[in-house]
Amino acid sequence: MISSDRMAAVDENAEALGVPRKQLMESSGNAVARRVRDLVDPGASVAVVAGRGNNGGDGFVAARFLDDYDVTVHLLGRAGTIATDIARENWEALLRSEYDAREVRDSRDLDFGTPDLVVDAMLGTGVAGEPRDPERSAVEAVNATDAVVLAVDVPSGVDADTGEAVGVAVEADHVVTFHDRKPGLDALDADVTVADIGIPPAAERFVGPGDLRAPRRDPDSAKGDAGRVFVIGGGPYTGAPALAAQAALRAGADLSFVAVPESVGTPIQGYAEDLIVQPYEGERLAPEHVDGLVETATSYEDVVVLGPGLGTADETLAAVERFLESFDGRAVVDADALSVVPEVETDAALVCTPNRHELAEMGGPDAADLREAAGEIEAFAADLGHVVLAKSREDVVTDGERTRICRAGTPGMTVGGTGDTLAGVAAAMLATREPFDAACVAPYVNGRAAELLAESRGDGLLASDLLDAIPTAIWGER
Repeated sequence: MISSDRMAAVDENAEALGVPRKQLMESSGNAVARRVRDLVDPGASVAVVAGRGNNGGDGFVAARFLDDYDVTVHLLGRAGTIATDIARENWEALLRSEYDAREVRDSRDLDFGTPDLVVDAMLGTGVAGEPRDPERSAVEAVNATDAVVLAVDVPSGVDADTGEAVGVAVEADHVVTFHDRKPGLDALDADVTVADIGIPPAAERFVGPGDLRAPRRDPDSAKGDAGRVFVIGGGPYTGAPALAAQAALRAGADLSFVAVPESVGTPIQGYAEDLIVQPYEGERLAPEHVDGLVETATSYEDVVVLGPGLGTADETLAAVERFLESFDGRAVVDADALSVVPEVETDAALVCTPNRHELAEMGGPDAADLREAAGEIEAFAADLGHVVLAKSREDVVTDGERTRICRAGTPGMTVGGTGDTLAGVAAAMLATREPFDAACVAPYVNGRAAELLAESRGDGLLASDLLDAIPTAIWGER
């Protein structure tokens, strides 16, 4: 099973791997044509009813593989409004090759004749809501025919994830869907065929640009809608919490608070005027600070980052344990705080970000190549009950059931502090995404930021350099 959003991500990842969407459309259209040949004999009349998106493009391609049939293609709308280049190219190929391809510029002009089979290529996966004209009238016309109806990917008007329809929907007899079955198809009284269109398994296994799919901020959003991050760290070290907090802002969080001992509050405030520093008494985190921190985290913040620069003093680790026992929100746990996680009972949803040494200390596999140990890390995450983002040359991300690999990054990222920026990016993502999805996207963003700087920084990369490149890694190339 694959959701419509996940399918869109996989399509984009396949393209990034070198499998063009035009090639996938060719394979999809061919699969539709094969199903037509299964359902009706050569010489039968086939009406392809096509929308102006890629679903329509699949229908255009199918027509070219049905020369033994009497095929007409009905484009709903003007050709100039076809939404994608690849769909437009396939429409123009039909015209140049003198196929019977017609524009339906007015829904009152819909006339499919009396076909033996109708191909519904109007609205595909990812299109939600009630169909509007001309699609609405076309759906009604398709349902009024006595023809066999074959839907492309999902019947038009049906939500691919739920199987529900708002208003009218095509009453398909058969569906040919691509790559994997969509959840909503189980609710239909239709025969469903899943067609392999050549998307490589790596498009699902490896994190890629499709997983990011970062929207621009809503113009009507208010302060805090994109997330408020609360970094609890510092004491022995000042740079780590500052890097994490700044990275969260660069990754889209609206506000970034840093709770640190008063002895390091002033230096951290000096790193960036954008940080809101909340000092507490003492030189390190201790149990007596926890109640106030939990209250702040629960009442005002969306995501906590726990660990950067805390140190390993006994009272600090005791405070980390007490915090996790009391906190029931979302948190990224990093660095010195990680050792406490396996022994603590918590209702919090955690994303743990160990390097390979920290992973072994937590009780996970002790492996030089984490990718080769991905199965063991998945089993460890299942026992732990939290998402694990194991950092290495190739990062392993798992929630104990699903496992992904992130290959983004450069050798220059061995410099200190890149794990802190990763923790901050993960927190920003966790404010708006589910834990596993946030943990997949974060190392891709952090690694892609380093890749953008590779030519100018090389092995002289600093973790602070990543801060300016993070926004481009998320939004600048899209």
